[in-house]
Amino acid sequence: MHADRRPFLIGRNAIQAALRGFFAREDFIEVDTAVLQISPGNEAHLHAFATEALTTDGQKAPFYLHTSPEFACKKLLAAGEQRISCFAHVYRNRERGPLHHPEFTMLEWYRAGESYYSLMMDCVRILALAAETVKTDKLGYRGAACDPFAGPERVSVAEAFERHAGIDLLASVAADGSTDREHLAAELRSVGIRVADDDGWADLFSRVLVEKIEPHLGFGRITILDEYPVSEAALARPSARDPRVAERFELYACGVELANGFGELTNAAEQRRRFEIEMAEKMRVYGETYPIDDDFLAALSSMPEASGIALGFDRLVMLATGASRIDQVLWAPVAEYGR
Repeated sequence: MHADRRPFLIGRNAIQAALRGFFAREDFIEVDTAVLQISPGNEAHLHAFATEALTTDGQKAPFYLHTSPEFACKKLLAAGEQRISCFAHVYRNRERGPLHHPEFTMLEWYRAGESYYSLMMDCVRILALAAETVKTDKLGYRGAACDPFAGPERVSVAEAFERHAGIDLLASVAADGSTDREHLAAELRSVGIRVADDDGWADLFSRVLVEKIEPHLGFGRITILDEYPVSEAALARPSARDPRVAERFELYACGVELANGFGELTNAAEQRRRFEIEMAEKMRVYGETYPIDDDFLAALSSMPEASGIALGFDRLVMLATGASRIDQVLWAPVAEYGR
């Protein structure tokens, strides 16, 4: 098995070295963040690994393995760093499949004082560099191909919903960002998409995105899916152009999501409100919540305007080397339960 995987792994090392060179030339500082955190993140549908530390007097202190280095990186921005990059091992429970692994490598980078459009250009250059490094002229997955050297397609989420699903998404989003579940449900029913009684607006949004939008993204050339509804902003700030949407984009190639970028929100009160909404939804669906990192929220108050992005490094390696499963590009995959 290792002999079959080794060419992919050698490609992985070459791509990682090339990307480190890219960030060094762009005057980034590579940082290394702690895996153990007070909070693993506060997204309703992300599942963390929990553990505990023992203090010197034997008291137990709860910790989590981080699902992203984002909180730690933003604390470094608040401390004065301007351009930082990070290859971080991150951990997500309930995830295993061709594109998912319980432990994987996230490449994150942040630019203080720069817009999130600069991250889009970074992504275009990085995908081309990955292909050049392993001497290929295309990215591929499951028979699909994407030209990393062609100009990217940039489309808003609202445009994608109209084009691929025939749905006027923003008609269900008010100027203050609130959403109308019944309006969106009616739109879905009108085009024959299933609606369950307990589906919220976010559930309906995700169903259309997964079933109708993502299967059309990143074929032939890279797709940048931009301007998510502000209710799906996560840690992104609202757009100055339209308060109904946020400065958030995702990067796709061959139908595979590769990266998630933000114009970063620095309003601590708004970020706390979003976290509390997410944790209430997590409790409703899964019966559990995660702590909120108050130090992180305090850091937001002194964090400069910035843009930041997380890219699934293993997925990029897969598409550049032609691997069909994520474990083919991991030097030592996590053991499968029961094997």
